[in-house]
Amino acid sequence: MKKLTRREEEIMRYFWQKGPLFVRELRALYPDPKPHFNTLSTFVRNLEAEGFLNHNDYGPTYQYYAIVTEDEYKKQSLSNIIDKYFGNSYMNVVSAFVDENKISVDELKELVAKVESLKRK
Repeated sequence: MKKLTRREEEIMRYFWQKGPLFVRELRALYPDPKPHFNTLSTFVRNLEAEGFLNHNDYGPTYQYYAIVTEDEYKKQSLSNIIDKYFGNSYMNVVSAFVDENKISVDELKELVAKVESLKRK
């Protein structure tokens, strides 16, 4: 799955939060100054070509909807980061958090308990 640009991710968040949208509805969600209709339309068509969106025809216009969920995108993005920067090692990720004091002992104990709970199932 392709990594989204900042603008593409911004657009996808609207679809994930609001559901199916026409480009004019998407544009209306933006604060002023709103992006140009044609600019948004180009981004939406590109997101469809990349497999993130699909559409339904309503006469001469299209209503777009997400076919990749936010959770699917988050999981894939996290997997890519772990693979690229941590040698595909989740232990290296947790160790980095420990080294940077970003995770507490209590949080680590909670993670261990969760892992043990999942193993019992």
